Amino acid sequence: MNPDNLIPINTLSTQYNVEISFFSSLYEFELIEIITIEQVQYIRVDKINDLEKIIRIHNELGVNMEGIDVVLNMLTKIQKLENELNTVKNRLGLYES
Repeated sequence: MNPDNLIPINTLSTQYNVEISFFSSLYEFELIEIITIEQVQYIRVDKINDLEKIIRIHNELGVNMEGIDVVLNMLTKIQKLENELNTVKNRLGLYES
């Protein structure tokens, strides 16, 4: 794993003003993946957007871990449905032309 693609959890904890235990809870609920190298825990850079979304859901809405899991699953389903709807609209547009 390329260390350039990883951010230490300690840094993220400070930057987002959340406890390190919050990351451990997210990991236990399988909401994030934590990579440990030489006893330092990291999160992949390409997962930061997902992490920010989780932090906003938790802090701004006061949602617990179980609720975060439900919200993320619903958002994923909504995105899938939106993609399917766009596909159907595009197909329909071909027939209408």
